[in-house]
Amino acid sequence: METANVNRSHWSSRWAFILVTAGSAIGLGNIWKFPYMTGTNGGSAFVLVYLLCIVSIGLPLLMAETMLGRRGQGNPVAAMGAVAREAGLGRYWKIIGLIGVTGALLILSFYSVVAGWILEYTLRATSGFDGITKESAAAGFAGLLADPLRLIAWHSLFMVMTVFVVARGVTGGIEQANKIMMPALFAIVLGLIGYGMVTADMPAAIRFMFHFDVSAITREVVFSAMGHSFFTLSLGMGAIMAYGSYLDKGTSIVRTCFYVAIADTAIALLAGLAIFAIVFAKGLAPASGPGLILQTLPIAFSQMPGGSVVGPLFFLLVVFAAWTSSISLLEPFVALLIERFSFSRKRAAWATGGAVWLLGIAVALSFNEWSEVKLFGLGIFDLLDSLTTKIMMPLSGLLIAVFAGWMMQRRHVEDEIALGGKGFALWRTTLRYVSPIAIVAIFLHVIGAVG
Repeated sequence: METANVNRSHWSSRWAFILVTAGSAIGLGNIWKFPYMTGTNGGSAFVLVYLLCIVSIGLPLLMAETMLGRRGQGNPVAAMGAVAREAGLGRYWKIIGLIGVTGALLILSFYSVVAGWILEYTLRATSGFDGITKESAAAGFAGLLADPLRLIAWHSLFMVMTVFVVARGVTGGIEQANKIMMPALFAIVLGLIGYGMVTADMPAAIRFMFHFDVSAITREVVFSAMGHSFFTLSLGMGAIMAYGSYLDKGTSIVRTCFYVAIADTAIALLAGLAIFAIVFAKGLAPASGPGLILQTLPIAFSQMPGGSVVGPLFFLLVVFAAWTSSISLLEPFVALLIERFSFSRKRAAWATGGAVWLLGIAVALSFNEWSEVKLFGLGIFDLLDSLTTKIMMPLSGLLIAVFAGWMMQRRHVEDEIALGGKGFALWRTTLRYVSPIAIVAIFLHVIGAVG
């Protein structure tokens, strides 16, 4: 096969790939969105459907996107061009890679602003949340959103953190950063679980998340769980394809993707347990929506023994999760500039980061000075969020499933997946039928075509 670039960097080991890919997948969606979605969708009913969807939708697509990256040996656009040529298809299939790298940058522009909120709360947590009430917590968050200088300052710091790692290279930057942050992230989560078992109401959290009640599964719960299972693994953003391109040929895609899915799911479940144990211990509402960790948890930390220590550790956990994910969002376009336009890695990283930073300033201003600026009835933040998560990511995921399931020659797919017999047949059937139908259903639901 004619590859996009055979002389490129590769991860130092299979476990390095697992760490960086898990780092990409484990982000704000695991520690922020999963707990509040669980809380607002009935607890265990959502968890049950979510776990089923990870197996039937997320994992097959994760394997397919990794396969395309490794087969193409290039940035997402070049890799899709290479595998399309091998399949005897036209260059238009590059659109999959183009949607991915573009969507990743748009997501990073508002993701970094939200991550900036977490940096602010990490700093606040170091001085404690003494005396905080429901009203003062809400007012404190509203005050942050109303202050453009603070939002831009935190956004700028987070972008510098992200660019700094990517500029240092695949193994010297991305891999090394994840080798530090991912074990630390797991250690903090386990520490929070231990804290919850000793000082909080862990039994209530376990009942809420794992006392499965099938009768509580509604159509909304199903669609919410399906959507989150797709988005939580960083699918359709070019990140997994880019990371897959650095994976050695001898490494098992099946085994490594299975470990990534396990790690991603484990962190989401453990973070949910730790958060709900603390929330239930203080009689607070689990269904408090997006405000769960920025408004509800500070109140709980202010009332818990050792809260002045646990609070900063928790927000540091969220920072690590956001940081490893943002690195993976920046890398696909950086790789494109390096391979297509011969940029040096440092120049590509800082140029791409600078462009994202500028768009992020507009996102930050959309909460205050530019709050009246609307397009299609949406502010800048909501517009970018809707464009990427409701249109670009599902479209990219659908095209990946169609290309890998229907357009590639079976022998090429078997060569990469290396899953014999019934296992391969089950995976390919799922990718060809179950995943596309599920993605279309998610898309129709989020645009309001299906209730």
